[in-house]
Amino acid sequence: MSKTEKKEPANVGSPTPKKKRGRKSTRMYFTHDTELAIGEYLASNNEVTRNKIFNDRINYSFYKLAENLIHTFKFYYTEVESLEDLKHEVVCFLLEKLHYFDPTKGSKAFSYFSIVGKNYLILYNNTNYKKKKQKADLTAVDEDEGILHQLGRDGRKQEIKDFIDYLTEYIDKHMFTMFKKDKDRRVCDAINTLFKRRENLEIFNKKALYIYIREMTDVDTPVITKVTKKLRGIYKNLYTEYDETGYVKV
Repeated sequence: MSKTEKKEPANVGSPTPKKKRGRKSTRMYFTHDTELAIGEYLASNNEVTRNKIFNDRINYSFYKLAENLIHTFKFYYTEVESLEDLKHEVVCFLLEKLHYFDPTKGSKAFSYFSIVGKNYLILYNNTNYKKKKQKADLTAVDEDEGILHQLGRDGRKQEIKDFIDYLTEYIDKHMFTMFKKDKDRRVCDAINTLFKRRENLEIFNKKALYIYIREMTDVDTPVITKVTKKLRGIYKNLYTEYDETGYVKV
């Protein structure tokens, strides 16, 4: 983990949970007011005003987003003392990246910060998983964590790994231009997440993957099929480039 000191306003951390009032959407914590508050935060140059906006109207949304990402995608390989500490780390990271969000480009803050937070947790989780594998017997790790599959066993394995790394980086960078609709981006991001976590993935049946993606994104199968078809074309084009040059221009 980076040791870079994170800039944060006072009282960033685990906010007092809001009272539940019956059943609500899982995204009700990230409301229209949250979107407005982020715009106001970015438009202000006054640190006192920014701190108040963040603590009163953004912090809780970031905290719940971090919580949902951790538990939905099971990012449990951690070097901090508790998951509360990990949530705090994610909130700080989202705050650190807040100024990169540009609401004028038409993307929703929820989608943008979901992707930013997820990418941070993927890197964090994978780094700590590798540390665990280095310290433990490989067979014991496999039995303990259910790591049952590997992609390839010959000299081509590294080549495939390198290409998929280029592919996921390319998708991360161009997702918001490749797909204009929020639900399409959610599917694209879910598929890209599966690529990134492929070494830990136990599902290889196509139907099971579709169900898994549908549960992650809450969209219908035709949307998944449409996005998958477009990504397949991108995959083929990029692999042709990789095969000819040995790299992909991200």
